[in-house]
Amino acid sequence: MSDVSIFKTAAPYHIISYGTLLGTEFFQTFVGGIVSYKALARPQFSQLQQKLFPVYFGIQTTLPVVVALTYPASKLGLGISSGFHGVFADVNRWSVLIPIATIFVTSLANMALVGPATTKIMRERKHQETRDGKKYYDPAPHSEEMQRLNKSFGSMHGISSLLNLTGFIATLWYGVSLAARIQ
Repeated sequence: MSDVSIFKTAAPYHIISYGTLLGTEFFQTFVGGIVSYKALARPQFSQLQQKLFPVYFGIQTTLPVVVALTYPASKLGLGISSGFHGVFADVNRWSVLIPIATIFVTSLANMALVGPATTKIMRERKHQETRDGKKYYDPAPHSEEMQRLNKSFGSMHGISSLLNLTGFIATLWYGVSLAARIQ
């Protein structure tokens, strides 16, 4: 019979949490978002993203905390403990703490600040479309207010994308660190 004691350690939960984080980020960034943009009309794509992003940013903010909580201790007897103590160990500053903190901070910024601000601009743009009698994506010319809203949306979308990409790179960085621990 196989040894089930591994389930009493943090290791499997750590790997599953990390894998879920990486997979979610990869899928949303490089598959789901792109396919949705190409397959849906702009209004439907916008509605989908408004519903999807709060869930995505919530997952992306929660899982780094789970990864940190389940950080497994070293089996080599190097004195590195598990959980937050191991994450905050001096020896793990660049390989564990910085990437996990980066993932958390970029995701939290998207969830709490950038995402809601972007959604607010999208709603304002929808109201401006009604006032102008013209969609934001219709050919120019646009009202000054619509031009301002389009520029604001572009800036916020760019910031959100940059935060997301930074978090994804930090997730890969941590994955390399995690792989180095596998004997």
